[in-house]
Amino acid sequence: MAKETAGKEHGEQAASPPVERHLEPAAMTTAPVPAADITVDGTGLLCVTLLLRLRDHIQDAQAGTIVHVIATDPAAPLDLPSWCHMTGHAYLGPTPGHDQPVYALQLAADARPTRADAPWHPAAKGH
Repeated sequence: MAKETAGKEHGEQAASPPVERHLEPAAMTTAPVPAADITVDGTGLLCVTLLLRLRDHIQDAQAGTIVHVIATDPAAPLDLPSWCHMTGHAYLGPTPGHDQPVYALQLAADARPTRADAPWHPAAKGH
């Protein structure tokens, strides 16, 4: 009776074993990425310039259009989903089987506009 398990001497409970969790990024799916309706080549561009080029290529495209973006900027896997979240377009994720990184998105009907000179910022209300 005098012997107690270490850590339980003062009414403490033994710590639960760590739980290993494997979380999938929200934008990633197991569904295949659709073929591109528009491809934007951003090879060698920083995301600032890439977003300017992307916006120019999609400005007259219809909702539902699938866009593949070739982006070698290491920040692209973070910047493209963020831009899609800000504008309302759907980020579909990376597309496998290419020599360079390619990311897919689907254009939304109710996309939120961005500033003409800075597509990484929302447009001012009333513009």
